[in-house]
Amino acid sequence: MKTELIEGAVITVAVALGGVLLGVLWWWLAPHVPLVGDVDGQGNWAVYLKDTEGEQAVGADGTLTLLALAFGLVSALVVFLWRRRGGVPLVVGLAVGGVLGSLVAWRVGMWLGPSSDVLAHAKAVGKGVTFSAPLKLGAKGALLAWSLAALVVHLGLTGLFGPRDPEPVYGAAGSGDGYGPPVP
Repeated sequence: MKTELIEGAVITVAVALGGVLLGVLWWWLAPHVPLVGDVDGQGNWAVYLKDTEGEQAVGADGTLTLLALAFGLVSALVVFLWRRRGGVPLVVGLAVGGVLGSLVAWRVGMWLGPSSDVLAHAKAVGKGVTFSAPLKLGAKGALLAWSLAALVVHLGLTGLFGPRDPEPVYGAAGSGDGYGPPVP
């Protein structure tokens, strides 16, 4: 049991560290929300969406979700190939690591993305110039995609290709299967 707990902890840390790569990919592939700054007659700055009907914000959420699903598939495959016999600590490590990796990815993507001070950014680029909004995650449920995909894929792989228990031989002489005395 001690070995399985150590393996589960290693899987948790390894999967969570994969969140850095997920965050970089999210920042690189997610669509950017275009904003534009403007000044009113009194010199006050305001920031507006350049395209009010744009779907870039939803696209950023969808990009993270799809990438997390792919990372869940790959991490489950790697864990299954590493330890085919499975075990509860391995599965728990995969699930917890997936959530931690998603949290790391979320923070890394936001850190790499444009400045979160939108008003200062608008003033820096100037009036009427288009700039990108900070990378945000609106659908917080996307943080569970990695873990859910990993658990489903690992369950499927274990069910299809995992080790099998030997089938008991019923009715054989001296089988001692508990259904009566052995047959002479």
